[in-house]
Amino acid sequence: MSVHQTINLDTLQEIVERHGYNKNKLIAILQDIQAVYHYLPAEALKTLSKLLKIPLIDIISVATFYRAFSLTPKGRHVATVCMGTACHVRGAPKILEEFERQLNLRRGETTEDGEWSLETVACLGCCAIGPVVVVDGDYHAHTSIRKVPTILGKYRK
Repeated sequence: MSVHQTINLDTLQEIVERHGYNKNKLIAILQDIQAVYHYLPAEALKTLSKLLKIPLIDIISVATFYRAFSLTPKGRHVATVCMGTACHVRGAPKILEEFERQLNLRRGETTEDGEWSLETVACLGCCAIGPVVVVDGDYHAHTSIRKVPTILGKYRK
């Protein structure tokens, strides 16, 4: 992705202050940082290490352990296609292909303009309503290839 964001140190300081410089709130702090930048920039993690007096490797360990965190830029919108067994047998691979076609990217990628990221997940745990696609936290049940343009249209400018 060609979009590069400069880290606002004041914003980072405000996030850490809001959590009282509490090392035990590292996950919540990382969530807040990711909410601002749509990923965890290396510069932010280095600064966080100094502010919380935690070794950088410990912060990176937490950031890489949890799938919710990303060390690479994500799009403004993130579409996640469930590829679990129930969704798979109901057409998830074809739905993924349609998202790839419509967004002109492959899973794991982000569009050049920074608008969209496409991901897959092994299971979302809502098999009864599969195939399921999640966009920006909104669940779209019983998804079909025909529903993909409507789903994308809801989030496009």
